[in-house]
Amino acid sequence: MNSDPYAPLRGLRIGCVRYLNSRPLIEPYDGPVVFEHPAELADGLASGRLDVGLVPVFEALRMPGCMAVAGAGICSLGTVWSVLLAYQGALGALRQVALTPASRTSVNLCKVFFAEWGDQVPEYVPEPAPPGAGRVIIGNEAIAFREKHAGEWQILDFGEEWLCRTGLPFVFAVWLIRPEVKNPERVADAFREILRQGKAQIDEIIARQREHHAAFTRRYLTEYIRFDLGAREKQGIERFRTLLCKHGLIPTESAPLRFV
Repeated sequence: MNSDPYAPLRGLRIGCVRYLNSRPLIEPYDGPVVFEHPAELADGLASGRLDVGLVPVFEALRMPGCMAVAGAGICSLGTVWSVLLAYQGALGALRQVALTPASRTSVNLCKVFFAEWGDQVPEYVPEPAPPGAGRVIIGNEAIAFREKHAGEWQILDFGEEWLCRTGLPFVFAVWLIRPEVKNPERVADAFREILRQGKAQIDEIIARQREHHAAFTRRYLTEYIRFDLGAREKQGIERFRTLLCKHGLIPTESAPLRFV
């Protein structure tokens, strides 16, 4: 009998984001992992350089042959803290927004926000942000920005805003499995086991990180970020998909995400 809970992952090329919010999803795993920014992981999965990747949900919706792991992801129910729009002045007067190239989910969530609920749609420009422009910032950079510029910039937290507008959780990233991978059910079980172990080791994960104060890290990983991807989170993904289709950000024939 094989006692290795991660046996289904051995030999697979696995990619994960390098952010703090992914650690309970991957840190207990003792095999090789490629760490990259979300957009690069999505490109690696789409091209076949990776077999499984923790990818932005926007990218997952554009890979119809792949399957997402149920039960494990990067989610929020309200404030997420690390996915934000920073701006100065009145939000309704914002004329330009600089978009991060690191995560297409955050970029397209910003576009959905302005198209669906904004007073006007700003011009979207690449980084670096020109004077007077807002900025979409994610991950560790967003955490550092909030620490450094508190009070200088207005912050729109996309997790908080999504819950306010829809009443649903938002899912930022999912484990996505390419269709060629054998036994996807066992692979998905292994990722759910990693998360189970990760949540059990949360004190050790907090103690090992050196980027932020321990009190903030605990709050971030136990309150702001949620890792269990259940029925309500799936509803949030589907709502996001329908809004992306409505505003022409993905093809209208795009199918709902499949889970395993």
